[in-house]
Amino acid sequence: MDTKVFTKETYQQWYKSMLLMRRFEERAGQLYGMQKIKGFCHLYIGQEAVVAGAMSVLREDDNMITAYRDHAHAIAKGVPANEVMAELYAKVTGCSKGKGGSMHMFSAKHRFFGGHGIVGGQIPLGAGIAFADKYNKTNRVTVCYMGDGAVRQGAFHEALNMAMLWKLPVIFICENNKYAMGTSVERTSNITELYIMGSGFGIPSKRVDGMNCEDVHVAMEEAVSRARSGEGPSFLEMYTYRYKGHSMSDPAKYRPKEELEEYKIKDPLDHVLGVIQKNNFLTEAEIEAINEEVKSVVDESVRFSEESPYPDPSELFKDVYVQEDYPYIMD
Repeated sequence: MDTKVFTKETYQQWYKSMLLMRRFEERAGQLYGMQKIKGFCHLYIGQEAVVAGAMSVLREDDNMITAYRDHAHAIAKGVPANEVMAELYAKVTGCSKGKGGSMHMFSAKHRFFGGHGIVGGQIPLGAGIAFADKYNKTNRVTVCYMGDGAVRQGAFHEALNMAMLWKLPVIFICENNKYAMGTSVERTSNITELYIMGSGFGIPSKRVDGMNCEDVHVAMEEAVSRARSGEGPSFLEMYTYRYKGHSMSDPAKYRPKEELEEYKIKDPLDHVLGVIQKNNFLTEAEIEAINEEVKSVVDESVRFSEESPYPDPSELFKDVYVQEDYPYIMD
């Protein structure tokens, strides 16, 4: 990909965005080890370009929905780091009021609809959100992320069929990091080039280098243009890699060390920084200023979370039903 087609502002945006994702996740991992964060915790380290490259194409009012590896997606969509960290802490100031934790981030204000713990459960929901926007003629696009393990779920195939049938403005993105938990794609699928599955429904589909912001951006431009013009969905298999285990409890012994080192050479954050330095888009002082700014944001999110209260026990039965919308539901 010719880096000259992108502006220095775009590279600065990618660097700052991915650096915040990376530093936030690194701190989350440390805090999990200190037992400040409990329950499940899935880190996004290594996969940042998949989100950063998409966000430089999407509008602020577009929708995003994903699975349980969702901290970076929420931050990139605009949810404040304070609210994301507080949710990890299970504090009432979290974006899901401390009730969702790591796997269930949510912010209607930022049109970020989760964070879903059920493998593949978000896929038909993504199609449904897109259906609502088409019905209401909003011209919004929905981006629905999933892992490589989710394409083995029946909901994936049902959702893609309906999305193409109804020409829904949704972009399905498979973040193929090679392993569904600890099981490789080769051991679970006869088709290892997963993007081919979209072609069975007549959906334009392709594999994209998910370690490269430029390639992600270009693929997303095409898919977003198609969705906004009423032509329907796209399916993009973003080939990426997570540098940590599936979750904090996974030592990732099922993959060879050589494989991990191979992908670390392709680190998306290092690549973007290298382009910035090569083209003098930022001085070393400006780069250091961004590093300090990001560190300050992450430090503040921890302070904010530490000082925030836990939800009151009375919150347990709230947000289960919406009484005013469903008057037939009795107390």
